[in-house]
Amino acid sequence: MIGENTQLIGEAPAWLSAQEHVSRVATLDRPILVIGERGTGKELIGERLHFLSKRWEGPFIKVNCAALSETLLDSELFGHERGAFTGATEQRKGRFELADGGTIFLDEIATASQQVQEKLLRVVEYGEFQRLGGSRVLTTNVRIIAATNADLPAMADAGEFRSDLLDRLAFDVITLPPLRARRGDASLLADHFARRMAIEMGQDFPGFAPSAIAAIEAHDWPGNVRELRNFAQRLTHRSMVMTPGEPVVFDPAALDPFDSPWRPRTSPGKPAPPSHPVSAPEHVPGRIDPSVTADFQAQVAAFEMRLIDEALSWAKGHQGQAADALGLTYHQFRGLLKKHDYGKKPGKPKDDEEGTPLNAPPRPAM
Repeated sequence: MIGENTQLIGEAPAWLSAQEHVSRVATLDRPILVIGERGTGKELIGERLHFLSKRWEGPFIKVNCAALSETLLDSELFGHERGAFTGATEQRKGRFELADGGTIFLDEIATASQQVQEKLLRVVEYGEFQRLGGSRVLTTNVRIIAATNADLPAMADAGEFRSDLLDRLAFDVITLPPLRARRGDASLLADHFARRMAIEMGQDFPGFAPSAIAAIEAHDWPGNVRELRNFAQRLTHRSMVMTPGEPVVFDPAALDPFDSPWRPRTSPGKPAPPSHPVSAPEHVPGRIDPSVTADFQAQVAAFEMRLIDEALSWAKGHQGQAADALGLTYHQFRGLLKKHDYGKKPGKPKDDEEGTPLNAPPRPAM
């Protein structure tokens, strides 16, 4: 079974399209290439391809090509004979032998050496290989699923990856969307991860405050789901320890666990960063930095949600008083709640017309 397939959670069209692609090709007994940024769930997609295939009862063997040197990767994949290299005291079967009748998942395939690529080509084409240090030709019946975050066509054009191997591995290519392209999925995943952390802590998850949900959706998550998982669980743990029973609010410090004024800032051979804030880049008339404008609406929404949270917290859930505190009419405030679907997003406690009283901080200056 796939098990805790957390990264298969999602409702965004780009993600659902990728899942439909997986379902279409899973039953084909052909090599599949999975491409995506780090943390997008390539290994889980590999598992899904295996368990939806006719080989689902066979072994599913995973190999990280980037974790081993050329000789060790050769030995890991194809096995070795006794005396093949220093330390090879006995014969050892490789992963292709162990995966016979099933699927082998080759992660970070772009890091494989030319020698390993040549041997992979023969396995893909003929199902044949030789152990390292051996002369006997062995056969295996295995489906290959390869994954990478590299641009393999560009590498092939540059002579860094074998074009003939790429042609054979890419019978079909599944490209996974990054989390920033999956609008709405970040909050769903964060809620899932946070609830797992609450279970681990033996407590009930109080939910995310709406401002936290808006901030999670506004962040671009360069590390994708892996980064989001660590953040959501780190934030939940800190919040439930410091303010048990209260909704989890967004804390930017939880994005970077290394954030500290005493963090060592230098490393051998690298100069220390400036101790003063870096000045903003010079403004060029008529040119706007895309990184500033890309998430403008999301950032505005996060700010508005944070104001709503603070106002309702101060007013202990009374929407009329919260509206007065923000300088809005009651109907304007209700329109703002409706605009952001306040109380309807995953991971936050339910509120009714009067709102759920929150343990309020001192009244903010409005």
